[in-house]
Amino acid sequence: MTSRLRERYSRQILFPGIGEPGQQRLLDARVAVLGCGALGSFQAGALARAGIGFVRIVDRDYVELSNLQRQWLFDQCDVDQGLPKAVAAARKIAVINSDIQVEPVVADLIASNVDDLLGDVDLILDGTDNFETRYLINDYAVDRGRPWIYGAAVGSYGIAMPIVPGQTACLRCIYPDPPSGAQPTCETAGVLGSITSLIASLQVSEAIKILCGSGPSRKITTADVWNGELRQVTQPGPVGDCPACGRREFPYLKGERANPISLCGRNAVQIHERARPIDLQDLAARLTPLGSVRANEFALRFDMPPYLLTVFPDGRAIIKGTTDVGIARSLYARYIGA
Repeated sequence: MTSRLRERYSRQILFPGIGEPGQQRLLDARVAVLGCGALGSFQAGALARAGIGFVRIVDRDYVELSNLQRQWLFDQCDVDQGLPKAVAAARKIAVINSDIQVEPVVADLIASNVDDLLGDVDLILDGTDNFETRYLINDYAVDRGRPWIYGAAVGSYGIAMPIVPGQTACLRCIYPDPPSGAQPTCETAGVLGSITSLIASLQVSEAIKILCGSGPSRKITTADVWNGELRQVTQPGPVGDCPACGRREFPYLKGERANPISLCGRNAVQIHERARPIDLQDLAARLTPLGSVRANEFALRFDMPPYLLTVFPDGRAIIKGTTDVGIARSLYARYIGA
């Protein structure tokens, strides 16, 4: 470790739980942040400041004005430029800490790319907004023996839980199946920036402990910042009849549960059904006579009230203005192609 790095991380090195050996482990570590919204943007910035040597930021979305209330790495310039969150976050982190490597990936985590995106990292941080993706992460982590930190927040309430396969309960030990019925989202229930930063801080703390070799807290932490409630319960070990830990069933990893996803807090549906990339400039030329089009190298936005379609080079699209998968698929087929 150079004298420059010792000075940069001197206050962490002084902390007995880390020390210089622990800081070196952090510098050598590789972490994936999945989702760069309220949780993930805080996680990515905190990891950069802590000196995690490699951070891969995976996010499928772009920065919007309503994000700025709680998504810590972004500003109004990112909104004006229509930047993908992963790209905007990487640019901010380059200013915060030029000594680490940050890799932005503008993509959706799905079964077909999960090994490419997670196969070379030591730990996974959850900043996602839906259970389908979290179950995919859990399938991959349990199958590969990779630690990950689950987190979620809505309204003033949040939850964080470290998952170390073989040592702690996994997500499907606690939630064998996705919750049924309508669930509160940021759009329907709102969300406070204070709860997202608290949950993300807990997740990052667990990540640093695990990467330094101290192991997880083995606690499930819930908090409600509005009511002033903080609760922890002991996290059980792996459950014998858990579909993932016990029976080694990984339907999400095998792509058996891949469906269009209604996005949390967005009144939007994501469609990812094409097997070939899209030429955004060609698509822009075709759509311009039909509505307002903005395009850059990262995405194309087609505004046709009451819908807004955002199309990415890999063929993925976010259709805003509906949570009806049938309507979203119809618009995708009509304007982008089957």
